[in-house]
Amino acid sequence: MDQFITFFQTLLNSEEIIRTGGLVLITAIVFVENGFFFGFFLPGDYLLFLSGVFAGIKLLNVPLWLLLSCIFGAAIIGSLVGYLTGYYFGGKIKNRPDSLFFKQKYIENTREAFIKYGNSALIISRFLPIVRTFAPLLAGLIHMPARFFMLYNIIGGGIWVLTLVGGGFFFGERFPWIVDYVQYIILFFLAITTFTVVRGYLNARKENQRKTGDA
Repeated sequence: MDQFITFFQTLLNSEEIIRTGGLVLITAIVFVENGFFFGFFLPGDYLLFLSGVFAGIKLLNVPLWLLLSCIFGAAIIGSLVGYLTGYYFGGKIKNRPDSLFFKQKYIENTREAFIKYGNSALIISRFLPIVRTFAPLLAGLIHMPARFFMLYNIIGGGIWVLTLVGGGFFFGERFPWIVDYVQYIILFFLAITTFTVVRGYLNARKENQRKTGDA
């Protein structure tokens, strides 16, 4: 049991992931977080940013092009897996009961994003925790044409990876002392994540109340 708890804590610790697992574990986590609904809790934005920082100060000793390529590939293929899951198993997902790793409200929040932003939600969702995981799933569930999905998937994935990994690499290379403030970087991204999730929940709740009142 202690080993399981330790493993789970490691998955949530971006600094530990980068130091011990290196590029292989980073790539695997990005793939799971983008492709499987049970991976929504895994670190995404700050894992990418910190991997860039660590590469910039050479604690993660891999070339920037290789880091970008692996993370980009994992994000694209992971989202494609999510899309195919929604496309072929959408009926089961819509009827799936809530559990520890799945809530129907996540699907509804993602649906609201599609209604608000249209197909470009696939690009915007890259920067929205939880929604990022469920957007490909919903795209498959509503049978979005594959060519459009892949177009937005590639554009969104490219912007997401270049912005966060590239930005992290720039800061790590130019300001190596930033590594001493890793905990504050993580707290910053966690605050954004919490704000996004809470706002999405409140908006969905407000919309449900409005629909109930109209009925």
